[in-house]
Amino acid sequence: MTNLDAKNSAVETDQTARKQSRRSLRASTIGQLLEWYEWSSYAVFAPFIAAAMFNQSDPASALLSTLAVFAVGFLMRPLGGVVFGAISDRKGRKKVMITTMIMMALASVAIGLMPSYDTIGLGASIGLLLVRMIQGFAHGGESATANSYIPEIAPRQKRGQWGSLVFVAIFGGSVIAYVLGGIISLVLAESQVAEWGWRIPFFLGAFGAVFALYLRRGMHESEVFDAKSNETIESPVPVSAPVLENAAGPGAGARKPRPRWVSILLIIGMVSGVTAAHYTWSSYVSTYAITQQGMSIQGAYWVTVVAQIVALGTLPLWGMLSDRIGRKPVIYFFAIAMGVFQIPLMAMITDEPWTLLVASTVALVIVAASGSLLSSIMSEVFPTSQRTQSIGLAYSVSVAGFGGTAPYVYQLFVSMDLAWLSGALVVILCILTFVAMKLLPETKGVDLRTV
Repeated sequence: MTNLDAKNSAVETDQTARKQSRRSLRASTIGQLLEWYEWSSYAVFAPFIAAAMFNQSDPASALLSTLAVFAVGFLMRPLGGVVFGAISDRKGRKKVMITTMIMMALASVAIGLMPSYDTIGLGASIGLLLVRMIQGFAHGGESATANSYIPEIAPRQKRGQWGSLVFVAIFGGSVIAYVLGGIISLVLAESQVAEWGWRIPFFLGAFGAVFALYLRRGMHESEVFDAKSNETIESPVPVSAPVLENAAGPGAGARKPRPRWVSILLIIGMVSGVTAAHYTWSSYVSTYAITQQGMSIQGAYWVTVVAQIVALGTLPLWGMLSDRIGRKPVIYFFAIAMGVFQIPLMAMITDEPWTLLVASTVALVIVAASGSLLSSIMSEVFPTSQRTQSIGLAYSVSVAGFGGTAPYVYQLFVSMDLAWLSGALVVILCILTFVAMKLLPETKGVDLRTV
C-alpha cells in the first residue's frame, strides 16, 4: 500500500468514525428526549393526576400527595444510577440505554392504564407509587449512562457543546410535554382532561419509545469504553477508590490522587443548586401559577413552553462558551445570577401570564448555563472504569435530594404561607454549587482516556 493509499484509508476511517459518533449521538439524544417527555408529563398533569389517583376530600392534600409521588420517583434514581452504572461500566453503555428505554416505556403505559381512585380506591395510589418507583429506577440508570456516553463519543474540543445535548433532551422533553398539555387542555373540556385526557401523553410516549429503540440498536459503543474493555472488573469499584484530579487542560501538569468519595460529594454539591432551580422553574412553577395565583391553565402551559424553548436554544451556546473559556466561569455565573434573582422572579408571578413568561424565561436561561455543562464536568471528573457508577450515585443523589423534592417542598411551604423559605433554600443551594465548583478542578479539554 502506498503512502497515498494509507492516507486515504485513514481519512475514510476517520470520516466513518465521525458518522458513527453523530449517528450514536442522535440515537442517544432522541431516546433521552422521549424519556424526559414521559417523565415531564407527570409534572405537567399533576393537578389532574391528583384528582384521579387520590382522595379528593382534601384537594390540597391530594396535590401534595401527587408531588410526593413525583419526589419518590427521584428517590429511586440513586439506586438505579448505582445498579445500572455498575452494569454500564462493566458491560457497556449501549445495553443499559436500551434496557432503561424499555422500562420507561412500559411504566408509561402502566400509568396510562391505571384505574382511578374512584374505581379501585387506595390501590390506585399504591399502583401509581410503584410505577413511579420503577420509572425512577430506570431513569437513574439512563441519566448516568447518557452523561457518560455522550462526552465519551464527543470530540475533545467540543465536549461542552455535545454534552449540552443531555440537557437539551431534558428541556426538549419538558417542552413536548407542555405543548401536548396545552393542546389537550385547548381541545378538550377541563372535565374531559380530568376524566381521561391526562392519560393521552403516556400512551403517546410508549409509541415514541418504539422508534427510539430502533435507533438505539444502531448505536456504537464509545471508543473510550472500548479502550478499557479488556480490563476485567470483578466487582463495582469501591467508593474509597482514588480519583485523579485533573489539571486544567491536556498536558497541564501532574495530577494528584483524590479519594473517590470526595469527588462524589463535590459533584453532589455542584449539582444541588442547578437541580433545585431547574425543577422549581420547569416542573413546579406552572402548578404554582395555576393553583396559587389563579392563572388560567392555557396561559400557564403556553408561556412555560415559550420560556423553555428560549432556554433550550441557549444550551449549546453555553456549552460552546465553556469549550472556549472553561467550565468554572459559566458555573460561577449561574450560581451568582440565580442566587440573586430566584426570590424576586418568583415574587413577580401573578395571575397574568406575561409575569410567568418573563420570570420563567430569565430563570431558565440562567439554569441553562449550568445544565449544559453537567454532563461534561461529571464525565471529566471520574475515570472510565468508575465513570457511570460514580455519576449515577452523585448525580442521582443530588437530583433526588434537591431537585425531585423541590416541587413538594415549594408547595408545602406555600400551603404554610412561607413560600419565601423555598426561595431561600434555592439561594443557599446555589451558594453550595459555587463553593463545590471552586473546589473542583478545571477540566476543559482533558483526555477522558487518561482521567
